[in-house]
Amino acid sequence: MNPTMKARTIAKVHAETGQPCRRCHPPLGTRARTAALALAAALLVPSAGVGQNSFGGTAPGPDPRPPATTPKQPAPGSIAPGPTPGGGIDPELARMEAIERQDMGVAPPAQLHTGAMHGPTPTSLPGGRLVTTREIYELVRRTQGDRATAPRVFDILGGQERLPGALLALPAAQPGSFDDATQREFGNFLQGVVQGRRDLPMIFYCASTQCWLSYNAALRAVRLGYTNVLWYRGGLEAWKRAGLPLQKADGGPGGAGPQGGAPGPAR
Repeated sequence: MNPTMKARTIAKVHAETGQPCRRCHPPLGTRARTAALALAAALLVPSAGVGQNSFGGTAPGPDPRPPATTPKQPAPGSIAPGPTPGGGIDPELARMEAIERQDMGVAPPAQLHTGAMHGPTPTSLPGGRLVTTREIYELVRRTQGDRATAPRVFDILGGQERLPGALLALPAAQPGSFDDATQREFGNFLQGVVQGRRDLPMIFYCASTQCWLSYNAALRAVRLGYTNVLWYRGGLEAWKRAGLPLQKADGGPGGAGPQGGAPGPAR
């Protein structure tokens, strides 16, 4: 197995175990759980049957069960609008944000990462921006009900579970150069998703703050000229820590993070 595939396998195992370190990631309290469930309500939308991009194989087809009836369907890969909670973000989610932004002493490279894909990561992205679970929540509130400005979410991990509505873009994690075949194919894929809107928010995530896969993908998007590239450094681990629900790889509802209690999409 080559180093890139080995690193990706390690990252997948990390994501699929779904057990963040409780010493480093203490459980959230009741108020934080309430805020997290409010965010879940805004994100629980399947990916509208959108398949995998052309350079990564085929994603599972749409679920055969009838989807829930909703007044509007979000654009593929977008975060769906949901109810706006009145209490804002709990301070405990802000505490979790500090963990997601933890400085590991790693400088942000302007070139694609070529080393092990599982390991400490930087706290910034050249040409883009690191975002946390709290900031995604706020972004959902700002764009609520507006399909034209709703963020698009990209899964660069490819495990058994993913964020609701996320589109797979696994090959974008590959090391290489910004003029290789992967870059050209990734550019074609993103063009189809955003329909030429280079200013749309684009969220890239993988396993955790110890995963470089989404960093490479986000950096590729920056070099393609996208101006609102958001790197969700906390990734799947932070999402689970917030108690938010997941979508199974087969398109059905997945489980929730350690806080539990969040239902899957209504069917």
